Amino acid sequence: MQAIEISKPGGPEVLTLTQRPMPEPAYDQVVIKVAYAGVNRPDALQRAGLYNPPPGASDLPGLEAAGEVVSVGAGVTWPQPGDQVCALLPGGGYAEYVATPAAHCLPVPDGLSLKQAACLPETFFTVWSNVFMRGGLQAGERFLVHGGSSGIGTTAIQLARVMGARVFATAGSDDKCTACSDLGADLAINYKTDDFVAKVQAEGGADVILDMVGGSYIQRNLKALADDGRLVQIAFLQGPKAELSLVQLMTRRLTMTGSTLRPQSDLAKARIADALRSHVWPLLDAGRVAPVMDQEFALTDAAAAHARMESSEHIGKIVLRVS
Repeated sequence: MQAIEISKPGGPEVLTLTQRPMPEPAYDQVVIKVAYAGVNRPDALQRAGLYNPPPGASDLPGLEAAGEVVSVGAGVTWPQPGDQVCALLPGGGYAEYVATPAAHCLPVPDGLSLKQAACLPETFFTVWSNVFMRGGLQAGERFLVHGGSSGIGTTAIQLARVMGARVFATAGSDDKCTACSDLGADLAINYKTDDFVAKVQAEGGADVILDMVGGSYIQRNLKALADDGRLVQIAFLQGPKAELSLVQLMTRRLTMTGSTLRPQSDLAKARIADALRSHVWPLLDAGRVAPVMDQEFALTDAAAAHARMESSEHIGKIVLRVS
């Protein structure tokens, strides 16, 4: 099969077309003929040599895909060959075929194409597990997401809105702020021209903040939280270290938490998939939530897709057309 491999750590140019053997399904796994694969920040980190695959995972990039199941391993009851699915992957999505645990597959929602479905797993698993399972966001609470025009951000805005929260978002341009507002954000803040801390404090503070920035944002996020607020960290584009006031945590009863998705156990990811099937897939089927698409690239243009993502000019998800 054709696949894109990382020839050496580096920039987008190190993504190279290659030939690899087709994967075989292990116990409880399925093999999917990939139609589209999502492009995500962890793919770029892996390409740069900063995010190694977990033990046993493919060295090929690609953490989500949609396509048709072509074979299944022992122990699999669903899906079966011929079923169209989208799936969270341990790696290997930048290829014509990929193996993944059957429990990490979900049906393609009603009315969505395979291209749209390929945008769902990585972002929806991440947002649901962090904002709702870990952060405990409830209806009527105030929610802030940084990078509101990203794949994670556009997903978080929609899910928080439909679950009854007031939604605040930051973005790096007026056009991106407009996109956030169009998706349902009650307040969209251009972080290049406005102080998000002051803006959010004026609204009473955020009960939950989803942050991908880290660095200097950590202390600012604590200031933007309401009393008893929860800060959920899922990345640190500005770096993993910062000074913070423990006095704020203690006297205002704040909670700091976070997670990364890829290293979690297969069982943990299966539990997230079950929660999504119960709570979120009906919203997708009904059209109340939908992936936001930015741009499509051919598999052979994976380097251009990475360059687009790292430019931060995109709004929503970038996908690779595989077959």
